[in-house]
Amino acid sequence: MNKVDLSKYKNKLSFNNKFKRLIWSIVWFLFAKPIPRRFANLWKICLLRLFGAKIDSKAVVYSSVKIYAPWNLEMKEYACLAPEVDCYNVDKIIIGANSTISQKSYLCSASHDVTKSSNPLITAPIIIEDQVWVGADVFVGMGVTIEQGAVVGATSSVYKDVDAWTVVGGNPAKFIKKRVING
Repeated sequence: MNKVDLSKYKNKLSFNNKFKRLIWSIVWFLFAKPIPRRFANLWKICLLRLFGAKIDSKAVVYSSVKIYAPWNLEMKEYACLAPEVDCYNVDKIIIGANSTISQKSYLCSASHDVTKSSNPLITAPIIIEDQVWVGADVFVGMGVTIEQGAVVGATSSVYKDVDAWTVVGGNPAKFIKKRVING
């Protein structure tokens, strides 16, 4: 069996980053997670802002949401992170106005470079523009932009940018139709 040289594996994230995430996890677990569903939204927004999130006071964040690094989160007015969304924001995640990330979705702004033997961490921001609906249980990968008015169907996996005012679905997500608003 081949021995693996573990000395070449280095964590790109600083001790300070890890410490802040530890404190953040404890604070969210004790002071937000026990609050039922959508209650005390302004309190949760205050906690997020205390840890560096840029979040509008009209945004909605459910108590069961997991946020890796609030200092990398930006939410505009009426943006929503629904129940059990996992926001793995090692890099920036920006959610535009009137956009909803539905329950159990996973926003993943990091991965590993599989072309290198040490699999180093790589990151890229996720940008979700205004008036977007990300359906339930959707995976959105690093570096993806979902443009204004787009809809991503439930259980889809998004690895590439989504054009404005389109509906996409599947794994990988593919164009289904143009989104046309009637009245």
